[in-house]
Parts: sequence; structure tokens; C-alpha cells
Amino acid sequence: MISVAEDVSRLDTNVPETARIWNYLLGGTDNFAADRAVGDQIMSTLPQLADNARLSRAYLTRAVRFLVLEAGVRQFLDIGTGLPTADNTHQVAQAAAPDARVVYVDNDPLVLAHARELLTSTPEGATDYVHEDLRDPEAILRAAARTLDLHQPVALTLMGVLGHIESDDTARSILVRLLRDLPSGSYLAMYDGADTDPATREATRIWNVSANPKYHLRSPERIVHLFEGLELVHPGVVPVTRWRSDGPQISQYCAVGRKP
Repeated sequence: MISVAEDVSRLDTNVPETARIWNYLLGGTDNFAADRAVGDQIMSTLPQLADNARLSRAYLTRAVRFLVLEAGVRQFLDIGTGLPTADNTHQVAQAAAPDARVVYVDNDPLVLAHARELLTSTPEGATDYVHEDLRDPEAILRAAARTLDLHQPVALTLMGVLGHIESDDTARSILVRLLRDLPSGSYLAMYDGADTDPATREATRIWNVSANPKYHLRSPERIVHLFEGLELVHPGVVPVTRWRSDGPQISQYCAVGRKP
């Protein structure tokens, strides 16, 4: 097994990385000059991107609170965790239900280095961190089973992650595999960038020229397709600012779906 020190030693701080750029947009400090340069270049095209990042984060908070307080879920599998910031999934979930259990998944070595910040927990609950890739659902589920009871409902959260998978068929196959072994009453909650305005499309083009991994926008209709077989929770696929909120329209779309 690769140690944290060995994995972090592989970091190339001259190559911009998604998690660090997003951290910069959220006002964090776990980023490097190359990440900030790309972030600034993107914001020159889409000045509201930093605000959009925070608005997307606020959707995560609302979705997790819904899943705990209204859907009664006590287990979360958060894939594509990103660097720790305010209102991480376990903090929101355990504030509402101290016995909530959360497993974080990411494959960025810098996220691994900061994983200890994600492993705080209430005495009643639990948190764990899994260093795996979204493209290997079986490995994720095996590791998650150390902390989660996969015979009980689980909320699968993928926030801003599926855009890194270009093919809709591949994204669907990953979701199908992750959800297949989860019981009825489990949920999928996600958001991703949509191709609904020219500025977002240009900002994404800049991102893909400079950063790693690449990001692929989807139409709202294609995002609906990702929820095939699930029961969409009202209001369905909408901008993150319109999911149980009444904010400005932005090109980040989200939904929550229940496994029948």
C-alpha cells in the first residue's frame, strides 16, 4: 500500500489539479501558483465562478440535510470529496443526526494528505477515507463496507464529479454498479456543470486546456438520463440554486433521486 508521504511526494505543483483549483475558488489555501493562475484565467471569462462554487457547496448542505432529516438516511458515500472546506458532508450530517456514518472517496494525493481533517466524528457516528478512483466502483464498495452497512440505505453523493467522465454510457455504468448493491431507499445526490450558457462553455474550454483531469459539460436533459431508474425528488433536475432554494439561475445543475 502506498503511504501518504510516498503519494504526496508524487505531487507536481506545476500541473494544475481540479481539487486545488476548486479549493482556490472556494477561498481555501490548499493550492499552488499553477492552480491559482488557471483559476484567475477562468474567472476572467466567468467572473461569477467563485460565487457559483460557493452556491454549489450550499446545495450540498441542503441536500445532506434533506437526506438526514426528511429521508431518514444515516449513511453517506461521498465520492470525489475534494479538499476539506467548510460544511463537509459529515459535519452537516452529524449536526442533524450524530449517529450518521460517512465514507469519503478521492484519488487526489493532496486530498489524501488532508484526509485526517475529514476523519473527525461525533462519538455516536463514524467517518472514513478511501483512496480510490471513481472508475473502480467495486473497490470503492469493498472499502466502504468497512464503515457502512450496505444492507441499509446509503446516500451516494457525487458533487461536481461526473463531469470528469466524458461518456454518458460510462457515467451511467458507474452509477448502476454503485447503486446495484445498495438497498431500496438509497439515494443518489449530485450536481455538475451544464452547457446552458456560452461563458461557462468558454471557461470549461480554458480549464481543459490547462488543468487535469478534463471536465465535460452536460445538458440538463443528459443529467436527467443519469437518474434513469430512480425516483427524482421534487423539484427534479434544476440549477443548484433552485433546489429547495430561490437563488439566481446558474449553469450548475443538480438532482436527488431515490432507489425504489
